[in-house]
Amino acid sequence: MLFSKILGQDYIKNHLTKSALSGRIPHAQLFVGPEGCGTLAMAIAYAQFILCNNLDSENAGGNEACNLKFQNLSHPDLHFVYPTVTTEDVKTKPKSLDFITDWRQFVAENPYGSLFDWYQVLGVQNKQGEIREADAQEVLKSLALKSYEGGYKVMIVWMAEKMNNTASNKLLKLLEEPADKTLFILIVENEEDLIQTIRSRCQALHFGALPEKEITASLVSRENIEPRLASKIAHQAQGNYNKALQLLQENGEDAVFEKWFVDWVRAAFRAKGNAAAIQDLIAWSEQIAGLGRETQKKFLSYCITMFRHALLLNYQTTSLVFMEPKIEKFKLENFAPFVNGNNIQAIFQELSDAMYHIERNGNAKIILTDLSIKLTRLIHKN
Repeated sequence: MLFSKILGQDYIKNHLTKSALSGRIPHAQLFVGPEGCGTLAMAIAYAQFILCNNLDSENAGGNEACNLKFQNLSHPDLHFVYPTVTTEDVKTKPKSLDFITDWRQFVAENPYGSLFDWYQVLGVQNKQGEIREADAQEVLKSLALKSYEGGYKVMIVWMAEKMNNTASNKLLKLLEEPADKTLFILIVENEEDLIQTIRSRCQALHFGALPEKEITASLVSRENIEPRLASKIAHQAQGNYNKALQLLQENGEDAVFEKWFVDWVRAAFRAKGNAAAIQDLIAWSEQIAGLGRETQKKFLSYCITMFRHALLLNYQTTSLVFMEPKIEKFKLENFAPFVNGNNIQAIFQELSDAMYHIERNGNAKIILTDLSIKLTRLIHKN
């Protein structure tokens, strides 16, 4: 992974390369940033810079054989940990090593890919991804061995906030007593979800969302997109390059989520004073309940964003609105008057509560049906 292929984040690139060249490499680093900002890509480029003894910020001039190994992430001193689930092939105690081929392909295709994208590769269905004790045991085994090439060993823990308590405690012991020339790079989107004792032992680097101009330039140069369209997509992506690529292909999750959202609010409008229309809400709830929990949580988060944008339109702050629904005969500006200061807080609270209960394995059909009935009352509140 070349630093030159990573969008923006120039300050962090310079900081990492200069500190490595000067021999100041903290044994544990925490990369914190939102989806699509390039934390994983930066971690891999940084690992390549260190392991291959590269001499400049473009990851060149060092060990060329080593650099070639990084093209397919097969360097023997580079290790990964990431959330996994049980599958048809791995029925018990899943660990990252069981899915390494899928992982390498996933990263090669899009190093800006999201956790939700990775779950789609795994086929999580109704399961929730996690980093378990089995992964922590593999970390112990890997780092107990000498490095193959006599230098550093690098362990990249992607979505480290998904570690369960057992895995967190085992990793904590490694961070407290690090082996010589061992580098941990923990990548998180939600820093507060990582236990404090681990956070306190890491040097944190905070990544910002990507500027629109960076995303626009990349879409024009790498995807051959007309500048005006690239600029529009970059605005809608809100600093998330992965979302920009999905918007470009028009086959990302937002297209499906948009249809579900519109079907939902239309059924909620029909249900006022119409008992028969309640069946539409129940049918909708059954449809969404049949999806995996990760998809349900992602969709409810999308709904929060849609309601937020409707509120912004209602209060005439159109410059902050970037979502443009494409469903026929549904316009956000027509829906906006039904989202206001009298109901928005309650709507947000109900959506947040539904996400909380789904994450804790509540009955999705009951949760979503209850949410739908409450939404019917809330959007008609004066």
